[in-house]
Amino acid sequence: MTQLRKMMLEELQRRNYSQQTTKAYLRTIWEFAKYFHRSPDQLGPEHIREFQAHLFRERKLSGNSVAQRTAALRFLFVKTLKRSYMLEQIPFPKVPLRLPTILSPEEVTRLIEAAPNLLYRTILMTLYSTGIRRAELVQLKAADIDKELMQVHIHEGKGKRDRNVPLSPKLLEALREYWRWMKPATYVFPGVVEGRRVDAPISDKVVWHACRVAAKHAGIRKRVHPHTLRHSFATHLLEAGADLPTIQKLLGHSDIRDTTIYLHLSRKHLTAVANPLDEIPVSSTATVRGKVKRVRK
Repeated sequence: MTQLRKMMLEELQRRNYSQQTTKAYLRTIWEFAKYFHRSPDQLGPEHIREFQAHLFRERKLSGNSVAQRTAALRFLFVKTLKRSYMLEQIPFPKVPLRLPTILSPEEVTRLIEAAPNLLYRTILMTLYSTGIRRAELVQLKAADIDKELMQVHIHEGKGKRDRNVPLSPKLLEALREYWRWMKPATYVFPGVVEGRRVDAPISDKVVWHACRVAAKHAGIRKRVHPHTLRHSFATHLLEAGADLPTIQKLLGHSDIRDTTIYLHLSRKHLTAVANPLDEIPVSSTATVRGKVKRVRK
C-alpha cells in the first residue's frame, strides 16, 4: 500500500465512510493514477479535466458514474491532500434527470410468481415489501425481523442511518416458510462458499440474478433490477395515499427532494390534476372552418 493510499484510507475511515464508498473511492484513484502512470499527488486540474473527458468519451460512462468518480477525486485533493483551492476546478458533470423504471402491481405479482425457487421468491418479496436497498438486504439478519412489533430493522443503511419499516403479514408468512427450508443462523439470506452454504451475507450478484431470471420467466421486457422494486414500492405507496415525508423515512432518504421523484412516476397524482386546456371554454375543433389546404407535390 502506497503512502498516499494509506492517507486516503485513514481519512475515509475517520470520517466513517461506508465500506462500499471507501472501496469505490480507492478504485477511482487507482484508475486515475493508472491513466497517467503517475502518483495522483503529482497531478493537477488539467489532468482531472482530461480524465473526466476520457470517462465520457472513451469509456462512455453515464453522468451519474462520472459524478461518483468526481466525488472521489474531490475527496482526494480537498480532504486528503488539503488542496481546498482546487474545489472549483473539480466540477461535477451535469446529470440529466431520468425517471426510473417501475413495475405495475400486476407486473410485480407476475415477477414474484415467476421466481424459480423459494430463495429467489423470498428475496423479491422482501425487496418489494420493504423498499430495502440491495446492499441492505444482503446484510439483513434474523434478529432484524421483529415479529412482536411487526417491523424490519434496517441497521446502518446508506449514510450509516438506521430505520424501521413495517413487516407485512404476507411477508412474515413467506419468511416462515423460507425459514423452515433454509434454516438461516445469523443472516436471513446466507451465502455460498465453494458450493457450501455458510453463515455469511449472500452475494449481491445473487440478488441481481433473482430479479433478472424472474423477469425473464414472467415475460417482462423492462430492465428489472433490485432498485426497480424499491422504486415500485415507493410509487405504489404514494398511489395508496402515503405522504412524501412518510415515504422518505421508509426509504431512508436524507433529503426529501430525492423522494419527490415519485410524484413524476405516480399515475394517480399525474392524472388527478385538471389539465388547463380542459378548464377554458374552447369550442369544438369539429366546428372550425378554413382548414389549411394540403400542398400537392
